Amino acid sequence: MQTLRDLPALRAAVAAIKAKGKALALVPTMGALHDGHMALVEEARRHGRAVAVSIFVNPKQFGPNEDLDAYPRREAKDAQMLQAAGVDILWAPTVEVMYPAGFASNISISGISEGLDGAARPGHFDGVATVVTKLFNQVRPDVAIFGEKDFQQLAVIRRMVADLDMGIEIVGLPTQRAQDGLALSSRNAYLSEEERKAALVLPRALGEAKRQIEKGEDVAAAISRVRTTVSAHGFDPIDYVTLCDAVSLEPMTVLDRPARLLIAAKLGKTRLIDNIAVDPA
Repeated sequence: MQTLRDLPALRAAVAAIKAKGKALALVPTMGALHDGHMALVEEARRHGRAVAVSIFVNPKQFGPNEDLDAYPRREAKDAQMLQAAGVDILWAPTVEVMYPAGFASNISISGISEGLDGAARPGHFDGVATVVTKLFNQVRPDVAIFGEKDFQQLAVIRRMVADLDMGIEIVGLPTQRAQDGLALSSRNAYLSEEERKAALVLPRALGEAKRQIEKGEDVAAAISRVRTTVSAHGFDPIDYVTLCDAVSLEPMTVLDRPARLLIAAKLGKTRLIDNIAVDPA
């Protein structure tokens, strides 16, 4: 595995892969890798004969009161995991490489980025779209793999790739979960032992609401029960619990097409998100 930090070296490595006629798959990450990330790498191997993984904690997608400074960073351990998984390129640029002096560009995807996390975290998806555009231009992958846990992020990237004719296949991998059902996330490391136990209410409440809605029960009532249950387990504030169209993310009050039930809420100092597919009979 080549660990690269400057753009000319990355471009040379990618050119060598392309010269051999190999398809290149990219897994963008912010590091602090866990089994969910490694599942993305495994999926990437199915789509590309060569795999690149980026590690970059992107300051542009963190708000002024969010956890940029505290976000876990452990590149040496991450590199060992990627090496063992047979990754070809680890792209680990510095902030100065990604955003050199004078950097003034911003990618904004309207509509699909404006609700949910876009409303709760103003500017977040501009930061995501900008850094992913840069990563795509730098690595020039044929396919890129993202997890469905960050479902709105996946939808934003799909919209951006389609709108800008990027010609990159975007693959969404179903949310990877611990044995007890909690969605895998780098931020789970922030949870105390008691908070980790309480966090299980998220997937369980979503699963119960899914069953209720798919049986024809009132959407608003099911969502209200999720809020009540999650709040009773110590989550505060609850940014949103919403049933949305699975493609457009437009809010839904009646289940008449494929949908996603999404939640974001804070437990102690840790903000967690999760989602689940909800489908009409």
